[in-house]
Amino acid sequence: MAVRQDLARARDRMVDIQLRGRGIRDGRVLDAMRSIPRERFVDPGLAEFAYEDGPLPLAEGQTISQPYIVALMIEAAEIGPEDTVLEVGAGSGYATAILARLAGRVHAVERHASLAEAARRRLTELGQGEVELRTGDGTVGWPSAAPFEAILVAAGGPAVPAALKAQLALGGRLVIPVGPDRRQTLLKITRTGESTFAEEDLGAVAFVPLIGAQGWAEDGRRAATSHVPGRSGDLTLPEMIAEAAEPLPDLDDPAFGALFDRFAECRVVLLGEASHGTSEFYRARAAITRHLVERHGFTVLAVEADWPDAAALDRYVRHRPARPGAEAPFRRFPTWMWRNREVADLVAWMRDRNGRVTDPAARVGFYGLDLYNMRGSIAAVLDYLARVDPEAAAVARERYGCLTPWQKEPSTYGRAVLSAGYEPCEAAVIAQCRDLLGRALDYGHADEDSFLDAAQNARLVASAERYYRVMYYGGAESWNLRDTHMFETLSHLLEARGPTAKAVVWAHNSHIGDARYTDMGVLREELNIGQLCRERFGREAALIGFGTHAGTVAAATDWDGDMEVKRVRPSHRDSYERLCHDSGVPRFLLDLAEGRHDALRHRLLEPRLERFIGVIYRPETELRSHYAEASLPQQFDAFVWFDETAAVTPLGPEPGRTGVPDTFPFGL
Repeated sequence: MAVRQDLARARDRMVDIQLRGRGIRDGRVLDAMRSIPRERFVDPGLAEFAYEDGPLPLAEGQTISQPYIVALMIEAAEIGPEDTVLEVGAGSGYATAILARLAGRVHAVERHASLAEAARRRLTELGQGEVELRTGDGTVGWPSAAPFEAILVAAGGPAVPAALKAQLALGGRLVIPVGPDRRQTLLKITRTGESTFAEEDLGAVAFVPLIGAQGWAEDGRRAATSHVPGRSGDLTLPEMIAEAAEPLPDLDDPAFGALFDRFAECRVVLLGEASHGTSEFYRARAAITRHLVERHGFTVLAVEADWPDAAALDRYVRHRPARPGAEAPFRRFPTWMWRNREVADLVAWMRDRNGRVTDPAARVGFYGLDLYNMRGSIAAVLDYLARVDPEAAAVARERYGCLTPWQKEPSTYGRAVLSAGYEPCEAAVIAQCRDLLGRALDYGHADEDSFLDAAQNARLVASAERYYRVMYYGGAESWNLRDTHMFETLSHLLEARGPTAKAVVWAHNSHIGDARYTDMGVLREELNIGQLCRERFGREAALIGFGTHAGTVAAATDWDGDMEVKRVRPSHRDSYERLCHDSGVPRFLLDLAEGRHDALRHRLLEPRLERFIGVIYRPETELRSHYAEASLPQQFDAFVWFDETAAVTPLGPEPGRTGVPDTFPFGL
């Protein structure tokens, strides 16, 4: 009795936390999930794990899906009480039982006879023996029972089987994962006419392969009936890339930026980089940014840099007075990431361009999205409050006092909070942020730019306090907090600059490529600003990655170490970079949007290695340290390629670059 009660409570928690807490809203789906004992559908030895947030193994190498994914698919299918439903891949029968609680009639297909028999027995024991369940090839559907108002497929196919689309009723919904083994996109296909269908992307998922005549073959190849026709089948992947590649002109040629006009109507254009120390990436992003600003009205440049440091440049480029007593920007490791000749040239252009714009609202601003410089943000908040509200400044100074010992090296704060006595800090910094934002109407009228700066610094301190605390627990939380902060900062900027504002974002590929289609999202449950932008802005967000094969890069061997100009090893033979190199095109733009080069896009969907170099580069451990798997066409909307690249030129006394004057920017 006690065990049964414990499992019932666990089932309730699953529904409330894993399902409702993650956005499942359909009350009928939640009630059905609450009514079905998942422990009855797993092996007896796994019953205690039945309500954990993850899949569990079944016989025949199959799995019982994660409860949230089951609920997500069923909710997306919009099943009514009179609907006829087809389930492909019944497995243990768990989802089948839930469907039986929701639909008028349920037909289920399972290709493994042993699983089908076990599922049939469980359904009968639960009083749901009316489900029609048979053994067979689910990719061809169940023609004699069609049409179906809903079809759900619990395995990933190389494409959407034509037979299943044909068996949908008008207005019917098909929910299916599509893509390579264990890394797919969950699609919702709605039949809108006799031969027309609407498609919706529900996010990244990982399912076992869909085996059958219109799925994968047993040996892992695509089944013969699902091949994409065309002469591309006769070309190698590098040849297909060469055919689709749009050669890029010289970086100083105005035609370079014009190639990116296709993204002009986007609200946000995110420009990546495969490393933080490569000149071509900075110069290319600068050329694209200049073009989008001049020709298409973009007014926000938001970069993977700390807000207080970027604010100093923003004041400079928008011809606003410097903040008294502010520290020189970008003096902390890694100085070369933003204090370099390439950025200085762009900053000079921004200042010159803004000087010719009479309307201050039309001037392009330079903003930081990151949260590392907690010390600078605290100083900015206190400085602002001291000028506009001295009493509030005194309160803020007291609140921030608990962080004072760690402001110069805030990462040590994370170690401190593991012991008792520092819990009040989180409440204090959040309270300060809330108070400052609450006075928006009082403070904002005097100087909107100054208020935005102070308010964002207050948000940054609150986020940074949490970031440095959770960093020492490990896992995905600190990364997710950081990228969520960057996305929220971008959202605040767009809101502050007005409803028609458009932004260019500079950040590493690991931040701007959709995390759901990389090891980050699939294996580590990490999200990033690219994913969040796609979820918020849809097709109004363009995610553009950058890559290289070989050359040199500015990087350090250890955190806080000296900058070195390092030789980049030639790309790994199993990587996307090697495919681009083998195309023989030295620099190009590859448009990865659906409908552009679909045959190539399908060939590239299968995950491959992709190189990520940050401010640390260790060539001797490159494969282990700097490569991860990704699905390039799902990660990015376009990819910019430079076959050979060189290190950025840092400003100031950097090792290996002696004699370069520190003129960044012109006295700052």
